[in-house]
Amino acid sequence: MNNTLLKLLQSVDTPTVCNAIEVAQGKRGFNSFTRGNMLSSDPGSRPIVGYAVTAKISALVEPTEPKEVIRARRMDYYRAMSEGAKGVMPSVAVVEDVDYPNCIGAYWGEINTTIHKAFGMNGALTNGVMRDLGDMAEDFPVIAPSVGPSHGFVHIKEVNTTVDIMGMTVEVGDLIHADRHGAVVIPKNITDKLEAAIQKLLNSEKIILTPAKQEGFDFAAFEKAWQAFEESRV
Repeated sequence: MNNTLLKLLQSVDTPTVCNAIEVAQGKRGFNSFTRGNMLSSDPGSRPIVGYAVTAKISALVEPTEPKEVIRARRMDYYRAMSEGAKGVMPSVAVVEDVDYPNCIGAYWGEINTTIHKAFGMNGALTNGVMRDLGDMAEDFPVIAPSVGPSHGFVHIKEVNTTVDIMGMTVEVGDLIHADRHGAVVIPKNITDKLEAAIQKLLNSEKIILTPAKQEGFDFAAFEKAWQAFEESRV
């Protein structure tokens, strides 16, 4: 991903990217996005854009594996996040809580956001729980469906594995765009078309938005603008 595309992706919201993917594909039906309500730890922050470094966690019940196994896997996790951040910039932590929909363990809070930001990552995406709102690392957004007070028995289950985030499958290295609306996986085969697709989408939206914001906009003006708008869309 070149810097021009990165800056453009960081300047638009996730619904825009979702629509632009359809423009790039030349058809509707793109469905690699999260389902359900998602929250942002900082709703006014920039979108999260980055390549996925993945893992699975659990917190509902105490782990039965030996403590040394749990500790070793935890270090494997942090090593993977650190190396992933160095290997594919920018990067995003994508962590599935396997307890969903009964998640209780707030893995993302002040400590983990500070650590992952220090590794050089751009943010985190999860189907689990976050906490410490107001105390998280600055400029490290977390996108999650819920907020809670406890970390439960949180522990790492798998590292660098395929994960499911609210109905969206994520593989290691997938390009993610996420904000308070949710997240999408950007298909690899349209990355080189995405910049032009976003610009085309924004230009087409102006066809209806510009006259709609002007005085005297009535049904006749709407009908004319909408016809032009429809002709410009996928």
